[in-house]
Amino acid sequence: MRTDNRKVKNTIISLYFLLVVAAVLLGTVFKSIELFEGSSFYVILGLIVAVVIVHFVARYFEYDSDGAKIVITNSGLILTEFINYRENKVEISKHKLIGFKVHDYIVYSVLVIAKENSDGTISKERFNITLLKRKKLKYVKQSLRKIIKENIKHKVG
Repeated sequence: MRTDNRKVKNTIISLYFLLVVAAVLLGTVFKSIELFEGSSFYVILGLIVAVVIVHFVARYFEYDSDGAKIVITNSGLILTEFINYRENKVEISKHKLIGFKVHDYIVYSVLVIAKENSDGTISKERFNITLLKRKKLKYVKQSLRKIIKENIKHKVG
């Protein structure tokens, strides 16, 4: 099964644009009106914080379980065609998958994959799934459960 959240990219780019335009507009409006002393600094600071939060929350997610390996990719949404600076790509053999868990915080969601290493230790990989739609997340969970169920059946049998 393959799924991703590429349709969200245009929404995030629009949101970045609106936040930058709002910062410039509110900064100049508050500066010219002088309604509140020093308020333009706080407005611009608040909008910069909002841009930083959107930057860290907005990540591209791709899941592919076709074939002998599971390929999960996380990367940034802005400038990824030019600079691929935030990519996290993991290929896991299906028989090495031990478990998974989804942590859902208020504005941030994480998929944690537990896999067995060649030396028998267990390592965990984290992926940002904040912008993945519920329906697609349901399919990813279903696929991972199926793989884990097959792994348990092969170990027992």
